[in-house]
Amino acid sequence: MNATQRQFDAIVDGDEAALAGVRGYHTVAMMAAVLDVPVSAVRHWVRGGLLQPTRRRKAIDWFDYAELVIGRRLARLHRAGFGLREIDARLAVLHPEGAVAAARLLDRIVVDGRRLSVRRGDALLGGGGQRQLGFYAPDQPVDDESPVVFVVPGPGSQAATCRGRGGDLVPESPAEAELLALAADLDAAGEIEHATEALRALLQARGPDARVSFMLAELLYRAGDMTASRERYYAAIELDPDHLEARTGLGCVLAELGDHELAEAALDGVLMQQPDYADAHWHLAGILDSVGRWSDATRHLRTFLTLAPDSPWARTAMERLADRG
Repeated sequence: MNATQRQFDAIVDGDEAALAGVRGYHTVAMMAAVLDVPVSAVRHWVRGGLLQPTRRRKAIDWFDYAELVIGRRLARLHRAGFGLREIDARLAVLHPEGAVAAARLLDRIVVDGRRLSVRRGDALLGGGGQRQLGFYAPDQPVDDESPVVFVVPGPGSQAATCRGRGGDLVPESPAEAELLALAADLDAAGEIEHATEALRALLQARGPDARVSFMLAELLYRAGDMTASRERYYAAIELDPDHLEARTGLGCVLAELGDHELAEAALDGVLMQQPDYADAHWHLAGILDSVGRWSDATRHLRTFLTLAPDSPWARTAMERLADRG
């Protein structure tokens, strides 16, 4: 028995030593469910550094409670009517070190219509530290009927960087970064079709890319196009065999398409590499339930609850276990 198999067995059996440091963290999908925002919004905040993973391994990010609190405040700004790119821009002017530093001060940021201010004692400070003397009415909303235009970056675009898979800095032009941000904004606004077109435009400009293929697969899954989603997940895995989120998504799509054996194999493979990935236990339990393997499903549900007792899906998991006596 190898070390990975022993770790897997220890986690499934609830061994306290194996669970040290992994219990109670939220994954990206859990964060999105708790915050009631699309997964793409959470990924956008991670790319920009506004949310900072506590752990990161094989394209999987985990967040502790402190990051969840920051996420809740970002989500409140979004629900107040600020787009994702607008949040970035408005936070950037509130702190000398930019939006990432401002995100750490969200408990002191006051929203007044379309204005954000930082509370310092009895004073409200705007961009550049300017003291705010009063309140004013919110701006008029932007015309939602404006056409969506995708600008494909050319070879002469100025180079930039973004935080990529595994925390590495991946070269990315400003136009490419804008397409990623635009896709996230469109998804958050419910414009999934336009969001997919933005990502397709990015793939045309950038060429094969595991991260973008994975994001496109997620959107296609939500749009109900399972066959196209499956192919994009396969593309992401071919480009990055260690992309465990893509392998997990592929398992879910295969299950939706009725390929339960392949779906189980995909998720088993994920858990052999990352035994503490609670999302994979959750999805595998659902697949095993659907084919009548209740004992195996129960085992994975219990493991899921041990790993993620504060997950937004924990109550459902407990109800399923209670129904079985």
